[in-house]
Amino acid sequence: MGSSGNVLIVTAEFYQEISSELEAGARDFLDDKGITYTRVSVPGAFEIPAAVKMGYASERFGGFIALGCVIRGETSHYDYVCSESARGLSDLALRYNLPIGYGILTVENHDQAWVRASRENGNKGGKTAAACIQMMSLKDKLIIKDKKSLTEN
Repeated sequence: MGSSGNVLIVTAEFYQEISSELEAGARDFLDDKGITYTRVSVPGAFEIPAAVKMGYASERFGGFIALGCVIRGETSHYDYVCSESARGLSDLALRYNLPIGYGILTVENHDQAWVRASRENGNKGGKTAAACIQMMSLKDKLIIKDKKSLTEN
């Protein structure tokens, strides 16, 4: 799987109960598939793109899983964190052809977050890990095979 089958899981610590469940779902999926991973934590969703870029710079990882939760509050902070974390990860994926599974929940309340994070319900952590692995395989097929960048066409 790519230059490295090792996956970096980056988990935001904010809303720890939700994030821990997301990460457990991702780890369960990767363990079931026999895929190795390293996990790191960051304070919140805003910091996830920087950690992914650091992981990319280390040249130790073939894929990345971004996990966290942002719950709407009374201020515009929610909007900034949601859009900037998504933009940062999208920019990294497009610029460096990074396989990134996006598992940052953006919800209105804790109940919505739990339904999506829970391994018994939404299992977004497991689904995010699956998306990462699928994108790693796609990268192998499209880029590694012919050594061409998608931007050359």
